[in-house]
Amino acid sequence: MIKNWIGFKTLVKREVLRFFVVFTQTIVPPLISSALFIFVFGFSIGRNLNLRVEGVTYLQFLIPGLVMMHLIEGSYTNTSSSLFMLRWHNIIQELLLSPLSYFEMVLGLLIGGVARGLLVAGGVYGVSLFFTRFIFFNPLIVLYYFVVVTVIFSCLGLLVGLWAEGFEKLSVWGTFVLTPLIYFGGVFHSLEMVPAPLRIVTKLNPIFYLVNGLRYGMLGVSDVNVAFSMILAALMAVGLFLIVERLFRKGYKLRN
Repeated sequence: MIKNWIGFKTLVKREVLRFFVVFTQTIVPPLISSALFIFVFGFSIGRNLNLRVEGVTYLQFLIPGLVMMHLIEGSYTNTSSSLFMLRWHNIIQELLLSPLSYFEMVLGLLIGGVARGLLVAGGVYGVSLFFTRFIFFNPLIVLYYFVVVTVIFSCLGLLVGLWAEGFEKLSVWGTFVLTPLIYFGGVFHSLEMVPAPLRIVTKLNPIFYLVNGLRYGMLGVSDVNVAFSMILAALMAVGLFLIVERLFRKGYKLRN
């Protein structure tokens, strides 16, 4: 479906270099924050309290959640900020006039978010190896969630990048929607730790299923049906991609 490979590769290269040249702002901070989370909550508190969750140590339980959190944040932040700045500086007109199809435009922007999400998540897992090590229960499921989740939130970032008309609106979704959903999505706790009246609310959170799917792939434990989680993730990825491409075709907030 990609016909203009030169233009497509140029767009992908731009999106990857965009975050890589400022790696001290895009790559290093998540690694530092993850190391602090692991040391304070998992390595220190969890070990001293001898806390175990679903048959594994709390430190091991915590790591898939942190990997997922930064997988989401990295991919979402990259595409939302990239597309917003293209629109803000009106550079988007050059992209629209280029000999790229709308599919190629969306896919090129999306790959930048996927690359950043994967790089950050891999770095977070690398940091965790200084504290504990374990063999992945199912590496293929881990790879599945790494790819599909970055696609989901790269597409969501593109939607927000299209919708936002100012920096304050750009931060609204990340601060007031995405962050609460991540923190209440099972990153730091299992479903059993949640008060009974709030468990229904937790089950309505789509990120809860993504976190548990990745946790199953890494540790073999989960609060949800993994097959349902994988199907839900695939439907979200395909649906959001089609929506973004459709909005590009309609020129939603892209043409003056």
